[in-house]
Amino acid sequence: MSWQDLWHGSVMKKNRVVITGLGVVAPNGVGIPDFLKALQEGRSGIRFYPRLKEMGFSCCIGGEPQVTDEMKGNYLSPLQLRNFNSSGILYGCMAGMDAWRDAGLSFDPEGPADFESGMVFGAGTSGVDKFREGIYLLDQGKVRRLGSTTVVQTMASGVSAYLSGILGLGNQVTTNSSACATGTEAVLMGFERLQAGKAKRMLVGSCGDHGPYVWGGFDAMRVLTYKHNDSPELGSRPMSASASGFVPGSGAGALVLETLDSALERNAAIYAEVLGGHVNSGGQRNGGSMTAPNSLAVVKCIKSALRESQVLPEEIDLINGHLTATIKDPEEIRNWKEALGLTGQPFPFINSLKSMTGHGLGAAGSMECVASVLQIYHNFVFPSLNCEDLHPEIEALIGADSVPRDTIRRKVDVVAKASFGFGDVNACVLFKKFTQEK
Repeated sequence: MSWQDLWHGSVMKKNRVVITGLGVVAPNGVGIPDFLKALQEGRSGIRFYPRLKEMGFSCCIGGEPQVTDEMKGNYLSPLQLRNFNSSGILYGCMAGMDAWRDAGLSFDPEGPADFESGMVFGAGTSGVDKFREGIYLLDQGKVRRLGSTTVVQTMASGVSAYLSGILGLGNQVTTNSSACATGTEAVLMGFERLQAGKAKRMLVGSCGDHGPYVWGGFDAMRVLTYKHNDSPELGSRPMSASASGFVPGSGAGALVLETLDSALERNAAIYAEVLGGHVNSGGQRNGGSMTAPNSLAVVKCIKSALRESQVLPEEIDLINGHLTATIKDPEEIRNWKEALGLTGQPFPFINSLKSMTGHGLGAAGSMECVASVLQIYHNFVFPSLNCEDLHPEIEALIGADSVPRDTIRRKVDVVAKASFGFGDVNACVLFKKFTQEK
């Protein structure tokens, strides 16, 4: 066989990609069992934080995972924790380790590198509290007190560096960063590497730090809600007529993607299949800006994702939207409506995890991808909280029945998940219930 034949064969063959492991650290549930129960019960993880009020924030509520010291000790050694000051990296390590174990995979700190397994694990910010600590010490002329872990905690790829070292991954290891589209983009980056035959397994996901030094800029932009400091669980209101801004959140989501051949070879449990997707940008033109999406690009992204996944609009059972509880929610629904082009038939169900967790920023897409896959695997649609007063424009576009206010038990075959981020960037991925036949 010539090298031309080998090259041609590698280009033509596209591996099927499945999901064999899940992990999550979310404001309403740490670990898959707790998170799944929260989704099915419609349980919010948004709370009031006195520190935000003391610091003069307008929005004093947020979504922060409830991680105890005991939980931390189940993942990292006392030495690691003593030198650790990044909530986002911590959440990413926890979610990633859980997903790896959930896939039935092991890791040995003394073992060799696994050159068939890699990682794309994104972050919007990294080590913000460590940066603050470093600036304080430097301003006092105490450079020697910065410590040996300052660089790895504050570099953009800190989470993938820490996590790949724990798991011993030897294939591509990288961190992507595309604002709120980061997690969904990471899934597609890992998917494409597996589809091309460049790895057998890819751990994908994203994480985000919590706290005032991450959330403060959004409070200053006046895009956060200030009306529900006394009623935190009512604060995040995607698709609601009374939505007044988003609630900031944090956490991490992780998925183990694997070629179907590899999963079948080791008899792994399969949650769902990744059919494909698309990533693009609106170029900050035609109404798009640093903070607003170009609707033409959003529609194109969704249409391209369906085409590349070979999914017809009428085959979609559920859309897990970006839907942040801002004035852009009706526009997002309008874009979905145009992209799918469904006429004379019901619009798919559409829900928003942010109603329970707030907006996890860089972590949002991965947590929402985990939630999407759980709905497929367990056959239910979780409710969008706090939208009893559905926005009239949204109701006119898709009808009230397409927005679930209570948990719906039903078979879910295909879910479309999209994320849109600052910088006018978009990502859309399609998940499907796994069957042996293509």
